[in-house]
Amino acid sequence: MADTRQSQPQKRPTVTRRERAAAIEKARQEQMAKDQRRATIIGAVVVIIVLVAAALIGFFVWRANHPQTSSTQTTSVQEAKTAVEKVETKPTNLDGNWGYLLSKNGINKPIKNVPTVTLYMDFMCPACGTYERSVDSTLSKMYEAGQVNLELFPMGFLDASSTDEYSTRSASAIAYVAQHEPEHLFSAIQAMYEEDFQPQEAYNYKSVSNAKIAAQLEKGGVSHAVAQASIKGTYTAWIKAMRSYVPLTTRAQHPTGQYKGQMTTPTVLINNTYLDDLQTGEAGVSQLLEAIGLKQAQVGQAGVRPSLGTSTKLLGD
Repeated sequence: MADTRQSQPQKRPTVTRRERAAAIEKARQEQMAKDQRRATIIGAVVVIIVLVAAALIGFFVWRANHPQTSSTQTTSVQEAKTAVEKVETKPTNLDGNWGYLLSKNGINKPIKNVPTVTLYMDFMCPACGTYERSVDSTLSKMYEAGQVNLELFPMGFLDASSTDEYSTRSASAIAYVAQHEPEHLFSAIQAMYEEDFQPQEAYNYKSVSNAKIAAQLEKGGVSHAVAQASIKGTYTAWIKAMRSYVPLTTRAQHPTGQYKGQMTTPTVLINNTYLDDLQTGEAGVSQLLEAIGLKQAQVGQAGVRPSLGTSTKLLGD
């Protein structure tokens, strides 16, 4: 006989308004905790990224003023000098310091009884660019008037601040110009430091092709044939060997202060005397003129010579 009893529906537990509110608040608190944990993780990642970026930027700034490579820390000056001497293809018109000595009379023809201004430079170095743009106009006028000799060192320290060894490529190109058209060397250097051409370093670096370097050299007065030949890397090995040697030479190192015994760029010497605490802008021009003993009104006046004169130790360390 079939069971005719009907099942009774079960009653749902009664949820009070207070319990419902408590459940909603609990869910809200749990979501807030999740959001807070997520925000904390994201914040930590952002902080790490910022710290790493700041460290890298700081490193590149440091490198701009401290161009020594690791090899310079373990290699003696004699070993580095020997390595330079062993380079198969190197310039043949260098002075006793392995730089380019210029005057209005030509290369390796210094004018007597005028000071020699020595410049060590890297075409990637932002501080070098700022200094060169500050004093180049004044230097050009004095150079053309026979009031100073110039000793120039194109260096390749900052390859790590570019993606394509810009420092070495540009320095090698300038070395080629110095070898084949030294009369255009200084104007070519000025062209390489034009503000709208000199590349920024590190994260802001945008690749500069060899063709652009050649075009810029032509803008500085270099012939088309020499400009095109200069970008073939003829003196790459020479530039890299000099990169290890020069920072170990006493004349390129700070004689005093917090950087004593280290080389920074730009480096400026007046008759082999280190010009410390370099200034830029008008202050840089005034500093330079005071160092050689020439008034602003006398700049570019042929026959008017700076009071400093020529050092008895013009060449050699």
